[in-house]
Amino acid sequence: MKHSSYIITGPTASGKSDFADRLARAVNGTIINCDSVQIYRGIENISASPFAGREITDEIDGVPYKLFSILPLTEQISVADYIAMARREYDAALRAGRTPIFVGGTGYYINAIINGISPMPDIDDAVRARARELVTTDIDVARRMLPPEFTATDPQRVARGVEVFLQTGRHITEFQNMPRTGAVAPAAFKILINPPLDVLRARIAARIPKMLSGGAAAEGRAVIDSGWDARRAIGAAQMVAYLRGEIDMDTCVQNWITKTNQYAKRQRTWFRTQFAADIVLDSADAPITF
Repeated sequence: MKHSSYIITGPTASGKSDFADRLARAVNGTIINCDSVQIYRGIENISASPFAGREITDEIDGVPYKLFSILPLTEQISVADYIAMARREYDAALRAGRTPIFVGGTGYYINAIINGISPMPDIDDAVRARARELVTTDIDVARRMLPPEFTATDPQRVARGVEVFLQTGRHITEFQNMPRTGAVAPAAFKILINPPLDVLRARIAARIPKMLSGGAAAEGRAVIDSGWDARRAIGAAQMVAYLRGEIDMDTCVQNWITKTNQYAKRQRTWFRTQFAADIVLDSADAPITF
């Protein structure tokens, strides 16, 4: 049975991108990125983008790929910005007679696609710059400005919480608890790729050396040159530390693997508690029978 749209997610290294490509070929789909790091250009290996080692175009072997590698590292966007772009690509796919397929592992993007977002205040440029400076200088101090129920640790999301507080004197969680609007694909068929833990760990360990040989060091230099916050992407932080002489390559690789496994664990918890999958597959090689 073909559905009107799909959301495919899973922990990092689960093979969701490969599965999405197979599904797109089966249902005449357009793949729309739902990953907050793969949206950036210049870190395709570090982000495990489908365009790692490929020319960046708007398709792969005839399948349209949207919202991959579209932003420079010098630009930041909000969830609302992402939703606006995702909606445009979703509508364009439908107009073209294609099936929208969202794929990625960023929970707050997935949540917004399904449930919409709460209204947020406008932020002055000066306030935004101050919030980013606070997070860059000492993220722990910045986090202490936020309420206990704000659990995000990603620097961009912490900066977002700080700028809302500086602008309004109210915590971002107050706004997040307001009714949500603007869901893009609330009825999408939701697919979770969730391999056994030992399989996932083996895939992660095997993937890091391939990223390094594919050009991750050059991408790390691009991160340094751009001023992009390397803490926003596992792999970027480790490469930057290596390039600055803070750690050796063996430590870089081991830290990268460890941090990726920890991230995968957090993702699996989120999927279990926040993502009501219509079907759970233990392998990206599973046949497409739905």
